Amino acid sequence: MAKNRILVVDDEQLIRWSLEQNLTKQGYDVITAASGEDALRFVQQEAPDLILLDIQLPGMNGLEVLEKIKEIDEEIIVIMVTALGVLETAVKAMRLGAHDYINKPFNLDELAIVIKKAFETGDLKREVAHLRSEQTSKYGLENIIGVSKHIENVKTMIRKIAQSDASTVLIQGESGTGKELVAKAIHYESARADKPFMAINCAAVPETLLESELMGHERGSFTDAKSQKKGLFEIADGGTIFLDEIGDMELGMQAKLLRVLEERRFRRIGGTRDISIDVRIVSATNKDLLKAIEEKTFRNDLYYRIQVIPIFLPPLRERKEDIMPLVHHFIDHFNREFGKNVKGVSKMAEKFLMEYPWPGNTRELKNVIERAIILESDETLLLEHLPQEIVSRTPAVASGPIGFQLPPEGIDIEDVERELIRQALELADGNQSKAAKKLNLGIDAFRYRMKKFGFL
Repeated sequence: MAKNRILVVDDEQLIRWSLEQNLTKQGYDVITAASGEDALRFVQQEAPDLILLDIQLPGMNGLEVLEKIKEIDEEIIVIMVTALGVLETAVKAMRLGAHDYINKPFNLDELAIVIKKAFETGDLKREVAHLRSEQTSKYGLENIIGVSKHIENVKTMIRKIAQSDASTVLIQGESGTGKELVAKAIHYESARADKPFMAINCAAVPETLLESELMGHERGSFTDAKSQKKGLFEIADGGTIFLDEIGDMELGMQAKLLRVLEERRFRRIGGTRDISIDVRIVSATNKDLLKAIEEKTFRNDLYYRIQVIPIFLPPLRERKEDIMPLVHHFIDHFNREFGKNVKGVSKMAEKFLMEYPWPGNTRELKNVIERAIILESDETLLLEHLPQEIVSRTPAVASGPIGFQLPPEGIDIEDVERELIRQALELADGNQSKAAKKLNLGIDAFRYRMKKFGFL
């Protein structure tokens, strides 16, 4: 494992020697510089991980050196070494990007702790940055899959909202259409991407707990409030909060939410102080909110407050051209996840996938492809790999003397034969003789086809 490299910058040779000896014993790779000019040359050539920088240097002082270091590499950890009583200079150094400061004369044990904590903080920042990069990659706009005009319109809306200061967005669509994915894309494509994205399902949390989850509570505000708790609004400050299934929120909580939306501040349960927030609130529902208003289960004023910018996600059955792009996207995804090498789907399987109405929308399609890739080992997903509800509910085999109608684009005859063998075995509860009779085949001819299509 590579050692962390530390650059010690001090004009006193004894201090440089002492620090080099001590830090080398601790396992660091140490280089030293007697001036700011030398330090900047080392930063360019040696790429240190941490710099101990004395403020009092001949020629270019430590603050000037710090500014130039940050111009070269903003991520380098810099700890300033200051004389006692020069607090104002230390504060200025922190504003310029120094990680910390330590006073002269310093204790070597204390310095070791400061350096150790600085590296731990740096590692944590890099890990957080990596995770944020992963989240952006995972939930960015490129993960909204589809070629239909509907999806192109949704992507255009996401781009416009992400680049705006819009504080409220309402996403409507059936269950499984990808409302949370759209909410995350809005967040991770925006300037708020480095702040929290917090989500809560309003239908899954009782009203009594929902207020505590959103607003937080003070210690002792109710029986089980044994400590102070920050709510999601407070945690998400600067970022985005996603209120899924907002149509199921109780009227009492709707009134409290409306106040937060209008005033951009709230109080924790049991609190006496207003807390101001800056959050984008993205709401989602699969309910008809206008109908809910008529039925007096949803507040009219809240509806018009949350739907300043509405997005509608059409069901998958209304955008069939998106089915196969989604299928191939999910195949690639689960190939990576499960170490498989599925290359595509057969023409017959594609026909059934295209004709199925997908009541569970994109979520159901994703589950179907995941199941098929987990359970099957072929390089091509076949009709027999699809769940029975898709095969039985799909009107792809509707009419004709043998139950089939040849589609205009044609059918692979082997797919048809394979499916007939499968159905015959299913109807005969696996009895090969009975299955053969259903297709008017001899047992040897039937078994030959079973072997041909992998049923034996």
